[in-house]
Amino acid sequence: MSNERALHVLNTVFGHPAFRGAQQDIVSHITDGGDALVLMPTGGGKSLCYQLPALLREGTALVVSPLIALMQDQVAALKQLGVRAAFLNSTLDGREINAVERALRDGELDLLYVAPERLMMPRMLDLLADTRVALFAIDEAHCVSQWGHDFRPEYMQLSVLHERFPAVPRIALTATADPQTRVEIIRQLALDEARVFVSSFDRPNIRYTIVDKQEARAQLLRFIREEHPNEAGIVYCLSRKKVDETAAWLATQDVQALPYHAGMDAAARANHQARFQREDGTVVVATIAFGMGIDKPDVRFVAHLDLPKSIEGYYQETGRAGRDGLAADAWMAYGLGDVVQQRRMIDQSEGSEAFRRVSLVKLEALLGLCETAGCRRVRLLDYFGETSTPCGNCDSCLEPPQTWDATEAARKALSCIYRTGQRFGAVHLIDVLRGRATERVSQWNHDKLNVFGIGSDLDEAAWRNVFRQLVALGYARPDHEAYGALRLTDASRPVLKGDERVEMRSVTPRKSKTAARRRAKASDTMPAADEELLAQLKAWRSVQASTQSVPAYVIFHDRTLAAIAAAQPEDLDALSEIAGIGAKKLERYGPALLDLLRGS
Repeated sequence: MSNERALHVLNTVFGHPAFRGAQQDIVSHITDGGDALVLMPTGGGKSLCYQLPALLREGTALVVSPLIALMQDQVAALKQLGVRAAFLNSTLDGREINAVERALRDGELDLLYVAPERLMMPRMLDLLADTRVALFAIDEAHCVSQWGHDFRPEYMQLSVLHERFPAVPRIALTATADPQTRVEIIRQLALDEARVFVSSFDRPNIRYTIVDKQEARAQLLRFIREEHPNEAGIVYCLSRKKVDETAAWLATQDVQALPYHAGMDAAARANHQARFQREDGTVVVATIAFGMGIDKPDVRFVAHLDLPKSIEGYYQETGRAGRDGLAADAWMAYGLGDVVQQRRMIDQSEGSEAFRRVSLVKLEALLGLCETAGCRRVRLLDYFGETSTPCGNCDSCLEPPQTWDATEAARKALSCIYRTGQRFGAVHLIDVLRGRATERVSQWNHDKLNVFGIGSDLDEAAWRNVFRQLVALGYARPDHEAYGALRLTDASRPVLKGDERVEMRSVTPRKSKTAARRRAKASDTMPAADEELLAQLKAWRSVQASTQSVPAYVIFHDRTLAAIAAAQPEDLDALSEIAGIGAKKLERYGPALLDLLRGS
């Protein structure tokens, strides 16, 4: 492949002056006919790794994606660039499907996005056999892993592409795959000869914060008001009921919040998704399915009110923040109840014993991230096999937590679990330790035990943290069959015997960073721009987006508008030098932009 030709297409079509990271090597490898597995973080430019080769190779590129929102957004964005793109999914009627298939057969498409189920239909495979296929791009490739956080059975069938189209290059892409999942992707998709490209998993613009869950909704509201007022964000909850209640409560607190989950009416769900994509400052409260494939670049925060299932899930969900490279937050409130809930879900899973065992290992890794006294980012990247140094942009780095010798407190807590028969949860155990003769404590005669009142030196919040960390450290485990009662593990014996020291994090309320500091951080990467002019450009963009029924970022990203407002180009040549403005967008929007600039 000619590097000059690739750079020319990159500049004239996509409006980018240069490749980022390993993009050029990946594009060259695929364009020359090689297979590849690409691991690249969200916002790292994965889509360009197959979109550009699709324009450099003859024929139509088939993009396999399980995400309807992704298909629609990317096709809309590609059409803005003058690329001949289409999708086949359940949103199309029979007439529309026939038109797309006809365009594919006639060689009138550069890229076609298709769901794996449809791709595997005999009729579709036969159609492809009569089509010049440029390449197969398998997006969200982690879906092939039975041990992953987002397993899709239909992905298991995609190895047939290699069997039926051996001469067509394939590129599998994902943002979340630990070493075990990478091996499974290669095996399941028959990518044994593929070149593996692993980019850094680091998202340096995201600040990671995990707080002790106390009054979770109030904590969330304070975080939004102080750090992200009137900014777009996603709040994740585990249950549909909690989604509805949290969204309704935030709305009463003057936060523009909308619920989103599978139990809603389809039309209402689609409306809320569209509003989130097209409106500024909307917060969506959702179950974890929301956000998959939504390419909204200016999500300024992702918050979790419940513990995710794994580090992969946490990484993917938090990765939906700050895709534009500007400062963003990943915030989570976490407590012992989350651990009990996740253990219950694993224990009650219908999966095999091996699946439950792997799920527990993944949960333990996530608890290690939550409880670490060191840099969150170092712990997160280490999970994906990447070595790093303290980042200076997580809560542990900004306000290093203190640790304390919790051996005596741990022995008291573990003894209390044992003396009460391993039949009670943390609330009851804390009452016993603090010497509170509640009706339930007296009913069970636990006020007569020698552990009653031995923990009066610590307050309720401190004991809650002790029990949470005992579970996270593996000294105790919740028993869902006994309604979350805590039981001792074999690991607790050396502690009870006084043979093992226990060190824990001191959990203290963290001071919220001010909005001014947040914006100062953002200004490190956002071009300095005339605020009034930038507001005018955004208003113009909103009109364009509304007229064309596409999200605003499909017209231009915020970064591009900020660059225009900063440079204030006087002619088309100068405007074309701004990143994000390719030939088609220059032709389509250039005159109107110049008119706006001259009138400002």
